[in-house]
Amino acid sequence: MNLAKKDFIIGFLIAVTVVSGIITLILSIVEVQNVLLPASIKYGIVFDAGSSHTSLYIYQWPADKENDTGIVSQVHTCAVKGSGISSYVDNPSQAGESLKTCLDEALTIIPCKKQMETPVLLGATAGMRLLREQNNTQANQILDEVSKSIKQYPLDFHGAYILSGNEEGSLGWVTVNYLLDSFVKYSFTEEWIHPNPDQTLGALDLGGASTQITFHPSGAIEDTDTKMFFRLYGYNYKVYTHSYLCYGQDQALKMLLANLTKENNFSSSINHPCYATGYSQTISLKDIYNSPCVSAPPSNNPAQNITVNGTGDPAECKSAIDKLFNFSACGTSKMCTFNGVYQPPVHGQFYAFSAFYYTFSFFNLTSGQSLGIVNETIWNFCTEEWTKVEVKFPQENVIRLRDYCFSGLYILTLLLDGYKFNDQTWTNIYFRKKK
Repeated sequence: MNLAKKDFIIGFLIAVTVVSGIITLILSIVEVQNVLLPASIKYGIVFDAGSSHTSLYIYQWPADKENDTGIVSQVHTCAVKGSGISSYVDNPSQAGESLKTCLDEALTIIPCKKQMETPVLLGATAGMRLLREQNNTQANQILDEVSKSIKQYPLDFHGAYILSGNEEGSLGWVTVNYLLDSFVKYSFTEEWIHPNPDQTLGALDLGGASTQITFHPSGAIEDTDTKMFFRLYGYNYKVYTHSYLCYGQDQALKMLLANLTKENNFSSSINHPCYATGYSQTISLKDIYNSPCVSAPPSNNPAQNITVNGTGDPAECKSAIDKLFNFSACGTSKMCTFNGVYQPPVHGQFYAFSAFYYTFSFFNLTSGQSLGIVNETIWNFCTEEWTKVEVKFPQENVIRLRDYCFSGLYILTLLLDGYKFNDQTWTNIYFRKKK
């Protein structure tokens, strides 16, 4: 079960138990099958509504708790057919209809006498956040339709929500740390042991539409908008967290491509330094300017086609990536990332997952390689000709293969120039796959 799924369990338990005045989070999550359930067992259903797909998860937990933090187990999953709910802008009712097969399946898993008391929550992330930015009415229509469908079932519906970026980031931090037993451990003497709160790890998450950084700083958090509090297992935790909408790798690449078209006065043919030499693709402007992350010019002709030709120039690619960030907005402040966003200095060790991991895994750079080796590896890949790249990686998805040069350099820019990691703190980043 991956980190993103567990994020939603945490959010689900918070939302459900706040109703009764109790903040409950997960102690541990394990895969279980064919277990004998005690009479006090409870069930919960979570819909993870991501940008590309939606999944349903069923959880169960007994009454046993450690300082009001419950033990939760996943017992069933169901992949909803079709794309993410944000894709149903032209037919919102289908967003709700798409959930019904999995809901029907859930009723075969949860005992009849438990169904009316089974809480259900749907949580959506950056895909729906972007839609809300673009058209709040359409986003609300989709949430209304999925709510309408879920309410048709004999379950205790607790709402369909779009998680804020800070919620997503901070819940990712919680997930990483309880997976690593940073909050509580169960000893061989059958006692709960609480590690020092300073031993928690930071979380770095890179998705398609947004990126999040969350960590426990060494000093005070001066900006209250970036401060989150948790009480877990009887202990208080304070973290810094910030989410950058539009700075996920897919949207960042779209912003870069838009910049290139503007710089070339919307010529019918443009050069792309982050694509390999020999790569060529024809796309329409509407495929570039169809996101709230990209501002379309007044004279834009959506039907216009342009041919994008790769030039495989890592120096120019890095320069184009730099233009996506406003580093000058921070002035001389050392407590700032980019676009004028406050951030205390990074502190401690960090887990980098999602696209951070998948990109570095492609480059075989997840084993603690030095920053020098990382730079050299990515730089060399960017200079390879497209025909050679295709031969070297015949099993790789063509679009992902095309984008790896950009993704690698983008990650380096984000971590080093944005989040302010350096030669010394780089070794504190662990690139790990979602479990």
